[in-house]
Formats: sequence, C-alpha cells, structure tokens
Amino acid sequence: MMLVSATEMINKAHEGHYAIGAFNINNLEWTKAILAAAEEVKSPVMLGVSEGAAKYMCGFKTVVAMVKEIHDYMGITVPVAIHLDHGTYEGAKAAIEAGFTSVMFDGSHYDFEENLAKSKEMIELAHSKGLSIECEVGGIGGEEDGVVSAGELADPQECKTIAELGVDFLAAGIGNIHGKYPENWAGLSFDRLAEIQASTNGKPLVLHGGSGIPREQVKKAIDLGVSKVNVNTECQLVFAEATRKYIEAGKDQQGKGYDPRKLLKPGADAITELVKEMMTNFFGSAGKAE
Repeated sequence: MMLVSATEMINKAHEGHYAIGAFNINNLEWTKAILAAAEEVKSPVMLGVSEGAAKYMCGFKTVVAMVKEIHDYMGITVPVAIHLDHGTYEGAKAAIEAGFTSVMFDGSHYDFEENLAKSKEMIELAHSKGLSIECEVGGIGGEEDGVVSAGELADPQECKTIAELGVDFLAAGIGNIHGKYPENWAGLSFDRLAEIQASTNGKPLVLHGGSGIPREQVKKAIDLGVSKVNVNTECQLVFAEATRKYIEAGKDQQGKGYDPRKLLKPGADAITELVKEMMTNFFGSAGKAE
C-alpha cells in the first residue's frame, strides 16, 4: 500500500469514535519503530514531521524518500500518511511539493482574517493535489519549534468559518499544551470542545499536545469528536529513558555495545511498545486497518 491522504482514515475514526495517532518522527529509527507498531496491531497511522525535524533530517524531500523506502522495505500494509505538523505558509507549500500526503497549515498566530485567507488558499492547493489538510484556530499551549502560545480556547464561530472552507480536520485550542504539562494545568475544556463540534457540524477535530494529558480526558475528547491525537513528547521520554538505562547499565561498554545499531535499539523498541499500547488501549485504532 502506498502512502495515503489522511482524509479517509480520519473520517472513519470520527464515525467510529476512535482516534488516529499522529506520531512525530525524528529519524530512521523512529520511523521504523512507529511503522512496526502500526503494522503489528493493524492500525492506520500518521507520521508527523515538524519543520524543525525536517530540517534536522536534511529537508522534506529526504524525509519523503526515507519514509517511502522504509515503508516499502518493511512491507507495510496498513494506511500510512506522512503529515506536516504545524506548517508555516511557505513550509506547507514546500511539503506539498516534496510529496507529503497530508499537511497542517498553522495560521493561528496571524489575525483571524489573514489566517482565513491563507487557510483558504492552502486548502485549495492541498485538495488540488489530492492531499488532506489540517488548519488551526486558537493557539495550542506551550512551545513547538519556537512558536509559543498560552493555549487559549478557540472561538467556535471562527472554527465554523474555517470548517466551511472545506478543511479535512481542524486543530482547535481547548486548553491543551505542547510538551510537559505543569502541575497547575486546568485540564481540557469539554464544554468548548462540544461547542466547536456543534458549530462545525461534526468536523473531525485534532488534539495537539497529546502527551501527558490524563488518559480519561483524552478518551472523553475522542468520544466528543477528536479523531486525531498528536504524540511526540511521550515518545521522546521513553526513548531517552531506555537509552539512559542501557548506558547506565554499562552495556555500551560490553563487546560492541557502542555500535549505534545496538545503542539506539532499546529506545526504538520502547517507542514501538508505547505506540502499540496507545493504539490498542488508548486511541482504539488497533484492528481498524484490517
């Protein structure tokens, strides 16, 4: 199966009240680990790529080529979308040109009229290429690639206006935060989520900052219309923990334990286990690709 647009998998998730995990990739190991998990539990998956991660991996074209080759080499049979995460106006255009199958245009830092105009342009461009597109209304809390937001609650009327442009799925701030959640975090606003879902006539919604939100809150959000959950920090944390244990146990000094293929394996395995567990027990997407 080739890489696909995310529209069909997201719409099916919305109808079935489960969610598709959008797991950010940072290198070859992360790509392999996430694809292995999706294939094992037969779940559709989105591979998220931030502009910073794409730069680290030597550009959008390199990322697309790497994902395609790994996907084919591993014999992946589940639906896979390669998705630009928090794309700028120019970044989204570049990702489309490079062969991404799904993009997010994040115009939330513009005033609403400019966000609306640019979102309309990007939706038309993406759809002309057969790609799925996500837009954002209301900033997501925390920091992502240097973009900082206080995590305001999105305006339901603004969400309605963007939804009516034909966006495939919508990221709307409901109190969620990128990175680790502070102890005084107020939690998700389910009232605002319900208002947004009503105003957009049931448009599939996206929950950014999925790492660290109490699982019962995420499951409730999925019941209320969230159909895509972004995960990055949690994968980073389990990768770092497993790598730390390997080195602290002195395994890098045993035989050829310093070989990067051995050194990075515990972290990659930890990501695979986390992704499988999330798909199976958290998002409800396991088995949905069969």
